[in-house]
Amino acid sequence: MYPDPKRVRQHRHMLRLDDYEQALVESLAHYQGEPVATILRQLALRQAAAILASDSGSSVARGPF
Repeated sequence: MYPDPKRVRQHRHMLRLDDYEQALVESLAHYQGEPVATILRQLALRQAAAILASDSGSSVARGPF
Protein backbone atom coordinates (compact mmCIF):
# COMPACT_ATOMS: atom_id res chain seq x y z
CA MET A 1 0.00 0.00 0.00
CA TYR A 2 1.22 3.48 -0.85
CA PRO A 3 1.31 6.17 1.84
CA ASP A 4 -0.54 8.49 -0.58
CA PRO A 5 -2.71 6.59 -3.10
CA LYS A 6 -2.97 9.71 -5.30
CA ARG A 7 0.76 9.35 -6.06
CA VAL A 8 0.16 6.12 -7.99
CA ARG A 9 0.67 6.89 -11.69
CA GLN A 10 -2.43 5.58 -13.38
CA HIS A 11 -3.29 8.31 -15.91
CA ARG A 12 -2.08 7.85 -19.49
CA HIS A 13 -1.81 10.31 -22.36
CA MET A 14 -1.00 9.65 -25.98
CA LEU A 15 1.77 11.55 -27.73
CA ARG A 16 2.57 11.21 -31.42
CA LEU A 17 6.01 12.17 -32.74
CA ASP A 18 7.43 12.24 -36.24
CA ASP A 19 10.65 10.39 -37.08
CA TYR A 20 12.87 13.41 -36.35
CA GLU A 21 11.25 14.17 -33.00
CA GLN A 22 11.45 10.51 -32.01
CA ALA A 23 15.13 10.37 -32.91
CA LEU A 24 15.80 13.45 -30.80
CA VAL A 25 13.96 12.06 -27.78
CA GLU A 26 15.60 8.65 -28.15
CA SER A 27 19.03 10.29 -28.36
CA LEU A 28 18.36 12.24 -25.17
CA ALA A 29 17.06 9.14 -23.41
CA HIS A 30 20.09 7.14 -24.47
CA TYR A 31 22.43 9.94 -23.34
CA GLN A 32 20.68 10.16 -19.95
CA GLY A 33 20.41 6.39 -19.57
CA GLU A 34 16.66 6.61 -18.96
CA PRO A 35 13.62 5.18 -20.73
CA VAL A 36 11.97 7.46 -23.29
CA ALA A 37 8.76 7.60 -21.24
CA THR A 38 10.68 8.84 -18.21
CA ILE A 39 12.37 11.57 -20.25
CA LEU A 40 9.07 12.70 -21.75
CA ARG A 41 7.39 12.76 -18.34
CA GLN A 42 10.22 14.84 -16.86
CA LEU A 43 10.14 17.28 -19.79
CA ALA A 44 6.36 17.69 -19.64
CA LEU A 45 6.31 18.29 -15.88
CA ARG A 46 9.27 20.68 -16.02
CA GLN A 47 7.62 22.71 -18.80
CA ALA A 48 4.26 22.76 -17.02
CA ALA A 49 5.89 23.97 -13.80
CA ALA A 50 7.79 26.68 -15.70
CA ILE A 51 4.62 27.94 -17.39
CA LEU A 52 2.73 28.03 -14.10
CA ALA A 53 5.62 29.82 -12.37
CA SER A 54 6.04 32.49 -15.05
CA ASP A 55 4.53 35.91 -14.48
CA SER A 56 3.88 36.51 -18.18
CA GLY A 57 0.81 34.28 -18.24
CA SER A 58 1.79 32.96 -21.64
CA SER A 59 0.49 29.61 -22.75
CA VAL A 60 2.36 26.71 -24.32
CA ALA A 61 4.19 27.75 -27.49
CA ARG A 62 2.58 26.53 -30.68
CA GLY A 63 5.55 25.86 -32.89
CA PRO A 64 7.66 22.98 -34.12
CA PHE A 65 9.51 22.97 -30.76
